[in-house]
Amino acid sequence: MFKMIKKVEDILVLLVFILISVIPAVEIISRFSGVNLISASPVLVQHLTLWIGFLGAVIATRENRLLSLSSRPLFSDDDEFHLGRWISKMVSFLVVVVLLWGSIQLVWIEFQFPIKIAPGLPRWAAQLIMPFSFSLIALQILIASGKSMKYRASIFLVAAFLLLIQYSGNLNESILITWFSFGIIVISLLFGTPIFVGLGGIAALFFWHNFIPVSAIPAETYRIVVSPTLPTIPLFTLTGYILAESGASKRMMKLFQSAFGWVPGGTPIIVVIVSGFFTAMTGGSGVTILALGGLLYPMLRKEGYSELFSLGLITVAGSLGLLFPPSLPAIIYSVTAGVSVKDVFIAGIIPGILLVGLVSGWAIYQGKLQKISRTPFSFIKLRDSVWESKWELSIPVFILFGIFGGFTTLVETASIIVIYSAFIEIVVYKDLTIKEIPKIIFDCASLIGGILIILGAAMGLTSLLVDAQIPLLILAWVQSTITSKYLFLFMLNILLLVVGTLMDIFSAIIVIVPLIIPLGAYFGIDPVHLAIIFIANLELGFLTPPVGMNLFISAYRFNKTMPEVYKATLPFFIVRLLAVLAITYLPFISLWFVR
Repeated sequence: MFKMIKKVEDILVLLVFILISVIPAVEIISRFSGVNLISASPVLVQHLTLWIGFLGAVIATRENRLLSLSSRPLFSDDDEFHLGRWISKMVSFLVVVVLLWGSIQLVWIEFQFPIKIAPGLPRWAAQLIMPFSFSLIALQILIASGKSMKYRASIFLVAAFLLLIQYSGNLNESILITWFSFGIIVISLLFGTPIFVGLGGIAALFFWHNFIPVSAIPAETYRIVVSPTLPTIPLFTLTGYILAESGASKRMMKLFQSAFGWVPGGTPIIVVIVSGFFTAMTGGSGVTILALGGLLYPMLRKEGYSELFSLGLITVAGSLGLLFPPSLPAIIYSVTAGVSVKDVFIAGIIPGILLVGLVSGWAIYQGKLQKISRTPFSFIKLRDSVWESKWELSIPVFILFGIFGGFTTLVETASIIVIYSAFIEIVVYKDLTIKEIPKIIFDCASLIGGILIILGAAMGLTSLLVDAQIPLLILAWVQSTITSKYLFLFMLNILLLVVGTLMDIFSAIIVIVPLIIPLGAYFGIDPVHLAIIFIANLELGFLTPPVGMNLFISAYRFNKTMPEVYKATLPFFIVRLLAVLAITYLPFISLWFVR
């Protein structure tokens, strides 16, 4: 039974990824040929993104890879009973069941008042993926919580009892119950409850308290996930995974070694550039540390760089690409804030180069300080390595041409890049085989699902904050308290560093951006400049002790203690902080190309 369900999940994921990769490319052919090959193709692609997000979340749950604040997987059998983990598992199951019920309500409403998104395709049919996926996630959470039937039964019965109590009386009006439940959700996050469950649970709790149907959360999830630009997320991420799993990283390393190996600190510069490239492509700095750390760390140590320097550089370099196209956080920020994706990409070029330049400058200084031997420059080696990696070198050119040339949309550009990268790695370089592609797609879907379901849950919470007029209350308080634009920017720096240590960048964008946009407008901060400030600060938040996300990932990847990671990253943190302050207080750095 479960094997059959797993097979259906896998087939659906492969089919949806193939469709979302091919349909935009077909749209380009249709536009230039004048023949409409697929009706309403942009809308279909947007709804396929919804399917990828939820099916990916199912796979992430199945593989125990849902993003959480704990490094220990929650959904596994415990050697002995642990109350905190039991509560976290029960809360996770309870919240997912509530979201399941909300999605059923949404589909039923849509069924009663159908709207067609394409010829013969009503919107409710596309939305069916939400209750289907939530039911599978709830089932997987319950089964994976423990091997004992009694343990599972206790989770199921307590969750059912709490649901029965909450929805059978007028407990909604009790402030005490509401805030007690809020505290339980927050505590459960510390023991490993997935982030999307925490955000969705808090939103559902306060919707319940205010007598608002819980279907508002799936409705907001649907609204954000089917945004016109969001299909670029699975497409660009799939490209990054294809390149990371092939020999592209080794060819890029060889190329940059030929180009920069003669410079003091040349190898660290290579690490910075390669890490930035892959982070921009995959959208996740943690993915870069995990995927490339095994290649980059031994190379630095072999050349004689100290253990602390090597560890710190790889940890820091993992988040350096989030300001460059096709950065997924930049896309999500643009969608959330209603600013031009193109303008944000252009604005991020100089700040991104500044960050890379300062980190590289520190690496050059360390290269001289540690008296690292340099590789003599060889034009022949450079020429050969450029020729060997010419197909991958053309990918950034295609991206920039597609984004800024105006010949294709951002989604169509992402589609072309996926097809192109798969072709060169399978057919030209023969680094991958067709049989390896499904695993790459499943890994990609797991990451995308973990991200998009967080976006959806965070959007529900944001809707709640907006309905409660929280942004207006904050604006009124700031207007009466802060009179200086620069004092506001300083406080914003501190706030975003704290947020960056406590939240992943995707949920932070959805929750925090609607709160700071009116503040930025009040103080006359350009919305594009505000986007760069936001992303640059959250990049730094990943490295801020004691709980920056990249610090934990690095400690896990290289089997180091947290104090070792803190010590290794501190010099780089200071360098990055100087760059962030410059980006914040000197707007021309971001707006030079835009304006």
